Amino acid sequence: MARSICLRLLTLAPRTRAELAQAMRKRNVPDDVAEAVLDRYTEVGLIDDEAYAEAWVSSRHAGRGLARRALASELRNRGVAEETVRDAVDQLDPGQELETARRLVARRLASTAGLEPAARIRRLAGMLARKGYSGGIAYRVVREALESEGQSTEDDMFDGLD
Repeated sequence: MARSICLRLLTLAPRTRAELAQAMRKRNVPDDVAEAVLDRYTEVGLIDDEAYAEAWVSSRHAGRGLARRALASELRNRGVAEETVRDAVDQLDPGQELETARRLVARRLASTAGLEPAARIRRLAGMLARKGYSGGIAYRVVREALESEGQSTEDDMFDGLD
């Protein structure tokens, strides 16, 4: 039964060891049986949390524009070990992360055109914050985008973003 639970879930999508263990606990599979199956599947390469984490970071950063902080949180919530999380998010280049933030703001910029400058800043910085970007990156990227439109960016408008 434990093997069939794991194989069924792995057929649908890649899973972490913790996700598979949780699924087996829900089905009342004894812990020793679950551990034996998980160990065997890890040994033969059907479960690989490191590869899972690397693929997750690459996919979610490219597809959703998530920053390191958000990606790390998602991996932790999926039961990936802290060292594996760190290794996976460290592969994300800070320059690439900054460029992704710029693309996100550029995509949203036109939709804020009719708003007051302070409202634009709040919306754009808020969008970046929800995707896990730090206040420093949000400040820098939003300021660059607004200045490229010729809009004044007074320092007091950016208070609270650092």
